[in-house]
Amino acid sequence: MAGPLEGVLVVDLSRALAGPHSTMMLGDLGARVIKVEAPGTGDDTRGWGPPFVDGESTYFLSANRNKESIALDLKDAGDRDVLLRLVDRADVLVENFRTGVLDRLGLGIEALRERNPRLVVLSITGFGHDGPEGGRAGYDQIAQGEAGLMSLTGSGPDDPQRVGTPIADLLAGMYGAYGAVAALHERDRTGVGSVVRTSLLAAVVGVHAFQGTRFTVAGEVGVAQGNHHPAIAPYGLFRCADGAVQIAVGSEGLWQRFCAAFGIAREGLETNAERVAQRGRVTEVVEAVFAEWTAEELLARLREAGIPAGKVRRLDEVYEWDQTASQGLLIDVEHATLGALRLPGPPLRFFQGSGETTPRQHTAPPTLDQHGPAIREWLA
Repeated sequence: MAGPLEGVLVVDLSRALAGPHSTMMLGDLGARVIKVEAPGTGDDTRGWGPPFVDGESTYFLSANRNKESIALDLKDAGDRDVLLRLVDRADVLVENFRTGVLDRLGLGIEALRERNPRLVVLSITGFGHDGPEGGRAGYDQIAQGEAGLMSLTGSGPDDPQRVGTPIADLLAGMYGAYGAVAALHERDRTGVGSVVRTSLLAAVVGVHAFQGTRFTVAGEVGVAQGNHHPAIAPYGLFRCADGAVQIAVGSEGLWQRFCAAFGIAREGLETNAERVAQRGRVTEVVEAVFAEWTAEELLARLREAGIPAGKVRRLDEVYEWDQTASQGLLIDVEHATLGALRLPGPPLRFFQGSGETTPRQHTAPPTLDQHGPAIREWLA
């Protein structure tokens, strides 16, 4: 598949979500990704469901497009030899085993890089490779809680909630792909590969953003406060006559326009700091005005006034939205057993000169060992 990483070979020893999401990102960019799976069962996510469609897990389908699959038993000498021959040719190897597992298999980092000094190794763990809790098993929701994200999510301080997608896993995969591409760029300069490490803990802390500095600099501990921004007002979900809309009044200029459009008095609420301090009053004022409008009428008025706004869409509405399709966020592939499938697509687009060069040809997530015979023949 053409793309910025065309010619790069990725050997994917990972399973579940963080590692597979990372390698899928590399595959989306044109790398050849060979997914190594356990014989018989394959990746853990092949069994995660329902929903299943004709025996295929939709969870697995979400994280494994643009890959080939080969089944190898890493405790079998012949299969280990196949893996090592893949390592000899690889540019990147990705793994998310618990710390020490690869060493016990005789496939530790030093052994791999001794065979292939140019190899970039991406290693993802739950809480880090070292430190007092290094090697601790990591699952997404546990990491969301341990890394503070759940304390910031929910209707209030006593209502911690997980994010609706496995965001710790996904972020670790994104950071991992970012690190692997950086290591490949460094290898172009040095000729030598390197080891990239990240974790679910690191990935979530990495996106604390203003909530992090709110504590490290100002000494304030952020807490969940529902659908309203802790540092900007009005910014969040507001009720109207037949539902709710979201608005983002992120500057004083927008606030002035907003007040003019809806006849709101600004006395005592001139600055963002004043509005944040009186968030309850601001919400009451805004919702009292919005109560006279339906959501569609309100969104039209907000658009006319130049106020950033939107509605809360269900997933079916997102995937049926023409804007989603226009951004290449839906792709059509041919699956080996399911036939024609429509999948969520890659989130990046590329342009050179006046034309778009985004890869448009994609392959479906593989069935277990679908490409095993072809890969073995290639290696031979």
